[in-house]
Amino acid sequence: MPATVEAALAEPLDTETVLAACDALSTALLDPAHPTRARLATHLPEGEDGTLLAELGAFLARDGLTRKLRGELGGTAPQRLNRPDAKETVYEAWAPVGLVAHIAPGNAASVAPLSLVEGLLAGNVNILKTSGADTLLAQHLLAELAALDESGAIARRVIVLRFSSSRQEWLRLMCAPADAVAVWGGETAVEGVAAHVPPGCRLVEWGHKISFAYLARDAWRDEATLAALAADVCLLEQQACSSPQVVYLDTDDDKDVFAFAERLAAALAAAPPGPSGDELDTAEQAELTTTELIARLEEHLGLTRVHTAPDGSWRVMADTRPALTASPLHRSVWVKPLPRERMLATLRPMRRYLQTAGVAGTRADIAELSRLALAAGATRVTPVGSMLGSYAGEPHDGVYALQRYSRRVAVQADERFATVACLDDLVRPTALPTPTGPLLDKAAVQELNGSVDRRDAELYFRSGGSTGTPALSLFTYDDYDTQMRAAARGLLAAGYDPKHDRTANLFYCGGMYGGFISFFSILERLGGTQMPIAAGPDHRATAEALVAHEADTLFGMPSYLWQLLHDQSDLLRSYGGIRKIFYGGEHFTAEQRRVLAESFGIETVRSITYGSTDLGPLGYQCVESAGGVHHLHADLHTLEILDVDADRPVAPGGTGRLVFTTHARRGQRLDRYVIGDLGRAVPGRCPCGNHAPRFELLGRLGDVMRVATYFLNHGRFVTLAEGDCGYAGELQVLLGNGTARERLTVRVERSADPSALRTALLAGYPELRSAVEERLLDLDVEVADTAEFARTATTGKLRSVVDCRQ
Repeated sequence: MPATVEAALAEPLDTETVLAACDALSTALLDPAHPTRARLATHLPEGEDGTLLAELGAFLARDGLTRKLRGELGGTAPQRLNRPDAKETVYEAWAPVGLVAHIAPGNAASVAPLSLVEGLLAGNVNILKTSGADTLLAQHLLAELAALDESGAIARRVIVLRFSSSRQEWLRLMCAPADAVAVWGGETAVEGVAAHVPPGCRLVEWGHKISFAYLARDAWRDEATLAALAADVCLLEQQACSSPQVVYLDTDDDKDVFAFAERLAAALAAAPPGPSGDELDTAEQAELTTTELIARLEEHLGLTRVHTAPDGSWRVMADTRPALTASPLHRSVWVKPLPRERMLATLRPMRRYLQTAGVAGTRADIAELSRLALAAGATRVTPVGSMLGSYAGEPHDGVYALQRYSRRVAVQADERFATVACLDDLVRPTALPTPTGPLLDKAAVQELNGSVDRRDAELYFRSGGSTGTPALSLFTYDDYDTQMRAAARGLLAAGYDPKHDRTANLFYCGGMYGGFISFFSILERLGGTQMPIAAGPDHRATAEALVAHEADTLFGMPSYLWQLLHDQSDLLRSYGGIRKIFYGGEHFTAEQRRVLAESFGIETVRSITYGSTDLGPLGYQCVESAGGVHHLHADLHTLEILDVDADRPVAPGGTGRLVFTTHARRGQRLDRYVIGDLGRAVPGRCPCGNHAPRFELLGRLGDVMRVATYFLNHGRFVTLAEGDCGYAGELQVLLGNGTARERLTVRVERSADPSALRTALLAGYPELRSAVEERLLDLDVEVADTAEFARTATTGKLRSVVDCRQ
């Protein structure tokens, strides 16, 4: 066992691997016609039907497990060593305890596999023991789960046994190497296992609990409250720990107790009948009989009053003594007096056993009584009528299971790690499931929006529309938070310093466009100093704000920042405080970077992120990246590079379409999305030490235009203008119909020499020269003010190609 555990723990388990397998199994279990469900149905315990498999399927769904991870461990990748405070090079994570031994009960078929899944979510190796009398449902269910993980990581972390707890030597051998032992059952079961738990091993007890209802004076006279209480008593025949066994009334008058017990008896008599008493074993029958007989004997002392169904299917026992008394269950309930001022003294001695308090009363009553019940030892308070209900992510018996199966660990590093956002990136690449299925284009993704559940559409963004009609993108706030934290980590890798940089957020905002909002959120998560100015037409006011507030770092679109710097060059040069630019949405050319450095003294010009409105952040630059080279956000997405003309991978190093699959979205799966950009994989490991794959952006499919029978690329025009003419400004291509042939106009800023630029383009671009010489195309070069360039209204982004042809 130790060697098995060490081999498995040597490879960290990504939670996405577990989530993907669980979600696939959930889909199978919720489909009555699925062959997996049919196979497992043959192993159901006697008396169980498909409802149990449906309940297991609901628990294993990605949505619920993702909420559980967020609520209990703070995120969907809790095992990654990230910086909780971006200003410090300190890394924290939730690490597995190692080996968790799960001792499952024999009377709850769903508990065994679900306990083990919790151990997997925390990254542990797990050994599970089911009762010797159980069927092999847990074994086969977990085998199906392991089979859905192609990597084999789950199979290496799951061991399932079946034997009786009477085999104490086997139990000892199972617990001996464990780092944590989770045991389900009553005191006797817990004591039997605890004897085998080695020193230093964490014992996680999921024992039997007692729950009660507490009714304020006005509430116990309310018929609706009475009916709700009867429903709680009857549901599951009090077999759940959250079922009420005692009903307390806020009174010290015995008459109130006896009167209410009579009304409760009538309510139980009116309830739908439960299972036949013939199903109870001898011990259960004996406990019911003994409890009732003793209570009837005490009637002669004036202490009790008993109401029983003629067929023995329910019983209400009124008792004038307030001490908490366990019920024999099966619709058997005590009614007792307990003034609220004595609640703490009466119930606190039983605090180890208390679980749910169902409270009824006015709003003021509920607020006060909830505090008293929690102080007495209860771990949850609910309305009467909802005691057996739960909500997603609810703690169990006052604790989060995933935290009990985890350790909080930390690594302190020095300033060499200032640009390292996650230590794991220096160790290995993130492994995510291989994408499958058809390719999706933007139109297909927009169609998918129509099927998104309203509960998963909490945040609406529109794209800037620079590549066509603005598209709508839907997010949950959890997904948005995940993406903003990922982008924040990427910004650290790019050299942003949240401790010292003073940042002006100059992205565009408004019209449901998310650029400005997103980078506001990113800086908020980094704790960076921010001036949320936003891009605007009054360049003078913006420049004055930069100087007044001593901004040294600018966030924004290249075209806007270029205009701002040149329009207010005298003021900003005399200020001399701008040191860094982080840009998004477009690119600065190499010549523009040179001008920014030499004319404005800007030391760092780097991509702030590469992403899209619908997919979120896709890539980020590190301090070793240049031009269009980015690291993939490999903990969020997988990347394929497919041939431009066929749906197959390009040859190594080849240029192709970038296709992304996102794995961190709730309610909306974007698999194999053809985003519209061209790029190539960058081979080898980055000098920064990061294992995340690298790719180089090489323009958009839309930047390739078919003109006069030739395919021409906007990027080629920029390269020739920059390299042969030293041009550093913006360049836009306009396509139109001339009188006899098509017309291509290259629009540049007034700093350019149009004649020299036309000559350079014809000399350096053979296809363009051929089209002109063959009299298929007229070529013009015009100069214009930057305000005359066509831009996207929402973002201010330069439109690289404007096609005005009919």
